[in-house]
Amino acid sequence: MSGPETLLGGAGEPAAGASAGTGAGAGAGRAPAPGPAAGGRRLVERVARVRELGIVVALAALFGVTGAVNPSFLGLDSLRDILLNSSIIAMLAVGQTLVVVTRNVDLSVSSVVGLTAFGGAVVLADTGVPIPVVIVGCVLAGALCGAVNGLLVGVAKVPALVATLGTLYAFRGIDFAVAGGRQVNAADMPESFLSLGSASVLGLPLLALVALVVLLAVGWMLGNLPWGRELYAIGSNPDAAVLAGIQVRRRVLAAFVLNGALAGLAGVMWAARFGTVDATVATGKELDVIAAVVVGGVAIFGGSGTVYGAALGALLLSSITSALAVLRVDALAQTAINGALIITAIVLDRVLALRVAAALRRRRYRDAR
Repeated sequence: MSGPETLLGGAGEPAAGASAGTGAGAGAGRAPAPGPAAGGRRLVERVARVRELGIVVALAALFGVTGAVNPSFLGLDSLRDILLNSSIIAMLAVGQTLVVVTRNVDLSVSSVVGLTAFGGAVVLADTGVPIPVVIVGCVLAGALCGAVNGLLVGVAKVPALVATLGTLYAFRGIDFAVAGGRQVNAADMPESFLSLGSASVLGLPLLALVALVVLLAVGWMLGNLPWGRELYAIGSNPDAAVLAGIQVRRRVLAAFVLNGALAGLAGVMWAARFGTVDATVATGKELDVIAAVVVGGVAIFGGSGTVYGAALGALLLSSITSALAVLRVDALAQTAINGALIITAIVLDRVLALRVAAALRRRRYRDAR
């Protein structure tokens, strides 16, 4: 799991330094014992792996039970549809994780998806602009929307819930104003663009591969770059992050901008996947994204969680939707199941956080002795 040292790193350094300097004879020729920071990091990393492994086990159980009842659920076409349906939510969940680990949230992602999906579709339908230029334009438009959120939250210090709730309606209103009741159909867009939504590479859907590349890239950045570590530090303790010299406003702004850029890319994916777009595209999807993030083990109060868990959460929720359809369960049950999963994830997160804190206190007490 990325970021544990930002949570725990300050606790162990003095102890390590003290043991190293206790005398020339005592420590000569012997490597210092790992301090509580290293042990704390390992403990938190183990907890993260357990959370993500739990989602994998739940997925295996879901596929096993549903496949036993209806073997067609495990067919190639069914698995392909699940991957396609989860790829867009997974993309959005990756971006949302960047914001949530800083102790914020972005409710406007669905409106950004709708705005960029419709805007890109209109440009493709009415002009001869090359597809790569349209994709880049949608990503930049999403980044601009993210910058608006980042300035409101990171610079103006407006609570994220209030700021992004306002931009959710503002961006959707712009979408409706631009659309003017128009609907862009698949027949209006280039076939080469629509083929992106159904193309496969080595048997895997192209959209799922794009989401996977983004997942791996962002996961690597969070785990290996100082920028990513600082996001966790901000979410763990914003005041301590400021004292540590972290540019909190810039980092929060950057998180929102990158989240918006990924939402813009998801808008292009939506247009290519479904073909028909209007001003209502992706309405309400922000709740699915947040559900995927929370179910995936990202702490809603910031400071912990991984993009891999968030992506697994998106895959689990999409798989549940498909399984309910195969089992002929009322679609309205999906809402209840999502709510139950969110509550369970929050309770589990709280229980694990208390147990980790207690274990760290015991370890520090032993080290102090």
